[in-house]
Amino acid sequence: MNWICLLMTTVVMAVMLGLAHKPLGDYIATTLESDRDTRVESWMHRIIGVDSSKEQSWSAYARSVLAFSLMGVLLLYLLQRIQQWLPFSLGNGPVAPQVAFTTAISFVTNTNWQAYSPETTLGYTVQFAGLVVQNFVSAATGIAVAVALVRGLARRHCATIGNFWVDLVRITGRVLLPGAAIGAIVLMAGGVVQNLEGFRTVTTLAGHVQTIPGGPVASQEAIKELGTNGGGFYNANSSHPFENPQAWTSFFETFLILVIPFSLPRTFGTMVGDRRQGMAILKAMATLFLLTLAATAAFEFTGSGTASRLAGSAMEGKEQRFGLVQSVFFANATTSTSTGAVNSMHDSYTALGGMMPLLTMMLGEVSPGGAGTGLYGMLVIAVIAVFIAGLLVGRTPEYLGKKIGPTQMKIASLYILVMPVLVIGGVALSLTIPGARNSVLGSSISNPGPHGLTELVYAFTSGANNNGSAFAGLIADTPWMASAIGVVMALGRFIPIILVLALAGSLARQGRAPATAGTLPTHSNLFVGLVVFTAVLVTALVFFPVLSLGPLAEGLL
Repeated sequence: MNWICLLMTTVVMAVMLGLAHKPLGDYIATTLESDRDTRVESWMHRIIGVDSSKEQSWSAYARSVLAFSLMGVLLLYLLQRIQQWLPFSLGNGPVAPQVAFTTAISFVTNTNWQAYSPETTLGYTVQFAGLVVQNFVSAATGIAVAVALVRGLARRHCATIGNFWVDLVRITGRVLLPGAAIGAIVLMAGGVVQNLEGFRTVTTLAGHVQTIPGGPVASQEAIKELGTNGGGFYNANSSHPFENPQAWTSFFETFLILVIPFSLPRTFGTMVGDRRQGMAILKAMATLFLLTLAATAAFEFTGSGTASRLAGSAMEGKEQRFGLVQSVFFANATTSTSTGAVNSMHDSYTALGGMMPLLTMMLGEVSPGGAGTGLYGMLVIAVIAVFIAGLLVGRTPEYLGKKIGPTQMKIASLYILVMPVLVIGGVALSLTIPGARNSVLGSSISNPGPHGLTELVYAFTSGANNNGSAFAGLIADTPWMASAIGVVMALGRFIPIILVLALAGSLARQGRAPATAGTLPTHSNLFVGLVVFTAVLVTALVFFPVLSLGPLAEGLL
């Protein structure tokens, strides 16, 4: 029965995403390729001193991204530290410096890692003026970088790849704001809370006194999912009934998570003038998504252990209103993207079931990946796949008429290596530096053995991929873990962005080589298979030893 429900859920989701794919993908392309600004955009450009008619080189684009992100970190840190003087603080004092630092980096990098309980730590002003704003602009930044890479592939003999400030304003105002407004209305209709009432004390039917939190939840929940952010208004995230009350709201939130990442390949195809190229990238993303979904479902549906078998399924850590199907689907969607929201606790999954969300992040979150980050991650893998194919047939590799030479391969190789180095390096330092080791083993890991190692690896994988989800058993608010994950989040966000923009610049300067009989068709199913194989191969070679010591070892016990 679970398999039938999963199949029906997948088909309905595919239909909804298919209906949105063309109009949304083309709309994003038209929005970012238009030479006209709205009145509001012109006003915004004057305020920030930007000439929208002038474009930037890749280095200027990268400096703009870094400068804007740095200002976001400083402003969000300040809001948290002066929270007690802000309206709607709900009596909360200033956030501790270490937590404020990590949170600021987390939301600016689109990670939304939360080492605190939001409803008891942050007032409403910090939530909607700080966190929600970063939910919009961090997602817009990711999409802007992806579009810059697409421009690099589409343009010929060009020294510029667009204007970051123009892209940022247009994506935020024309794409994310309208989408989030619609999403918030739908969620409110489904019962998601949206008010400024603070805490309310009530007497339960059993005669006990309980404090019920309120808050502007639906507005944050909509952009949290649409922008593939993931930070919860409440500590329980999307398993909290005020954030996600019903099975259909969970399904709708999953749709919000997937709709932009699965539509961006259409944007890519439209902008390069060959929609078959976008369809090939979409097929590769969908193939990886379905494979990981099927594997996660198989491990969770069969369960493991006496309790799970007696219950008929592995329901520990899952909400009854969602059941196994919605829990598995949501988990696969949030870790295949950079969302990090959870409607079930991944730490309570079976050993091999819990390995799958970890593995989808280790793939680089390209199936379909975050808002923008998934597209540019998959395009980098496509560049590597083209290079491999060129080696096999003994000719100079090309992608969309652009030659993939030593410069492009060095950039792509560095991009692929950044995340594994951060993950494995962070885990290694945590277990080898004496002070860090004592903190991790003594305070952070509550489950020793292979499961504890999986929790640690999951945390650094989540941070390096800017995902933000966590195995709930890990305590991450210690000085070492907060600092280490904060650094990993920043490096995992901005080093790949710089490399992607450098790749865009190198491709934009090239002309377009004419296709010949020996040119590999990059819209064929053969190429789709090669891209999928490349994505899996890179992950398998790097992370298999770690997986063997963690979830695989636990699953065999």
